Amino acid sequence: MKLNELCKEIYNENLEKGFNVAEDNIGQVLMLIVSELSEALEADRKSHKSLSFEELDKHCDIYKKDGYEEEWGFRTAFEGCIKNSFEDEIADAIIRLFDLCGALDIDIEKHIELKRKYNKLRPYKHGKKY
Repeated sequence: MKLNELCKEIYNENLEKGFNVAEDNIGQVLMLIVSELSEALEADRKSHKSLSFEELDKHCDIYKKDGYEEEWGFRTAFEGCIKNSFEDEIADAIIRLFDLCGALDIDIEKHIELKRKYNKLRPYKHGKKY
């Protein structure tokens, strides 16, 4: 799947859940993205990493065997293996960014392509100390 398609999909999924960043204050939306990165920082500070996808699958299988519904089993396994981990919070930030791109019809694929091309022309560390 292409990034622009994913942005539109995420935007539409969020619309179905009652969220419409196209109607929100842009500053608020950007700060919510920053808040997800702050949560990622805290997860990293606590060394809270996601368990492997194999572990997630194993936990899902255990809950299925115990007679629970697949959706409940996935939710329970996700909350135990991945929720609030560093990786989960990074995913949240990306989802919020893609939601914004989908809402504003930003061609993020082209912007990334152009920015990468421009960055190749810049000096080491872009001429800065860090």
